[in-house]
Amino acid sequence: MKACFMGLGYIGLPTAIIAAKHGVQVTGVDVNPDVVAKTNAGKLHIIEPGLESMLQEVIASGALKAVGKPEICDAYFMVVPTPFKGDHEPDTSYVEAATRAVIPCLKEGDLYVIESTSPVGTTEQMARLIFSERPELKGKIYIAYCPERVLPGNVIYELVHNDRVIGGIDEASTDKAIAFYSQFVQGTLHRTNAKTAEMCKLTENSSRDVQIAFANELSIICEKAGINVWELITLANKHPRVNILWPGCGVGGHCIAVDPYFITADFPAESKLIASAREINNYKSFWCAEKVQRTMLQFELDHHRKPKVAMMGLAFKPNIDDLRESPAKYIITKVMQSCNNADIMVVEPNITSHNVFKLTDYREAYDRADIVVMLVAHDPFKTLPWRNDKIILDFCGIYRKN
Repeated sequence: MKACFMGLGYIGLPTAIIAAKHGVQVTGVDVNPDVVAKTNAGKLHIIEPGLESMLQEVIASGALKAVGKPEICDAYFMVVPTPFKGDHEPDTSYVEAATRAVIPCLKEGDLYVIESTSPVGTTEQMARLIFSERPELKGKIYIAYCPERVLPGNVIYELVHNDRVIGGIDEASTDKAIAFYSQFVQGTLHRTNAKTAEMCKLTENSSRDVQIAFANELSIICEKAGINVWELITLANKHPRVNILWPGCGVGGHCIAVDPYFITADFPAESKLIASAREINNYKSFWCAEKVQRTMLQFELDHHRKPKVAMMGLAFKPNIDDLRESPAKYIITKVMQSCNNADIMVVEPNITSHNVFKLTDYREAYDRADIVVMLVAHDPFKTLPWRNDKIILDFCGIYRKN
């Protein structure tokens, strides 16, 4: 079988590599020529442990190649971004553009699958688009939705071992998609229809957003009450049926910070809890920025000079290089904009440069800083000892015992 993956990003590239490693002849398509060139050279443009050696293997064997435009294959997978636009309205233009690109390549018996997180009804909408352009294919190709469920940093294992939800526009499409994923997925493949599969993905991430919102709201309450939130959650979780998550400085990434809006946009009157969770998690980032600003002002009043501040972390979660929807990035930007001429050092050990922020080594920043702001719990930060001569604002629980 020949498969075409439209999009070689954080999900598309690993999936293409895993499929190629399991006997599928894969063509990976990306509009970024640098991504295409790096992929064909066996170089990862993302951080994912163990994946580069697998990429080099499938490139060397000819099982995977990267190109700028789709080619005729037997199966086509839409693995492109679905951001939001304006007032948190879902933007499916990337999915539509990728779909339009493969329409000329489609032939009878082909499989078309959307993996991108999408609003409910997107798969059926793309089916209508395909058949409006190629009416002779109606009833002769297979169309389904199958969202990914992977954790950055553990993608290789989870792409193979996690269960998948697969929903076709009809039973035959579901069967065809299951047959494809069975080639490399060892987890259970759960059958449903396209709309339910789309809503399932949104539900999973909205549920996590609500749980994180509880932890973040609790951390704000504890700050006002003078209670160590880390100790409180540890004690509360001793209850056999309680499992509160750790708070952070907000919620980022292209899934949890975005997917709930796909529900609230389509069901505004019904999604009150989901909408409130989004507001709480967004507010937590604002609250963190305000706390940093107040701490800097108090330092200046106490010491009659501006503080040196280390902002530790830019990624949206620990030990990755993905900055999409990062609350840390928002906090740093807000602090820098409000504190003119402040000595602020930005730290992100998982990237080498940034087009806005000048990066500082984490050890140098920690040593120089008067105020240390822990935004992301990267592993290197956990090696830094607690120092009583510094003001440490630990929003991610690196020093929970302190």
